[in-house]
Amino acid sequence: MHLNTSDGNMEVDIKYDCSDVDWPAIAEMLQRVGMTHYEPHLHRKAFENSAVTVFIHHAGQLIGFGRAISDNAYQAAIYDVVVAPEFQRRGLGHFIINTILTRLPLCNVILYASPGKEGFYEKHGLRKMKTGMARFTNAEKMRARGFTE
Repeated sequence: MHLNTSDGNMEVDIKYDCSDVDWPAIAEMLQRVGMTHYEPHLHRKAFENSAVTVFIHHAGQLIGFGRAISDNAYQAAIYDVVVAPEFQRRGLGHFIINTILTRLPLCNVILYASPGKEGFYEKHGLRKMKTGMARFTNAEKMRARGFTE
């Protein structure tokens, strides 16, 4: 498939299921961009239990992905939206978010953005919440990273 990117057309393969995913590559890319990452088998479990998944490959290499969990009725949450640093700023992240939102048209959608990345999600109609609350398994680490007060 040709995907229109900010620097022209790019030949990509897009998958919406979890077959033949390189789970160590998922963990490595999350780590590379500074996001929370786990052992590959946990990412596999998380993605396989998600309502929507998107994986983008270019020349056989995983370059982006994202997922959403949902009740498929009226609530959803987006997680793990990542584009490899060397492929960022080409519109791939926008493609991932648009794909997820299109596949959950009747749902309220929440997510927590990495601090400083909120503007990216605002372009897709997401807004900061005044009442968002969270309980993290590693509360101190998340406080240090700016996710909680």
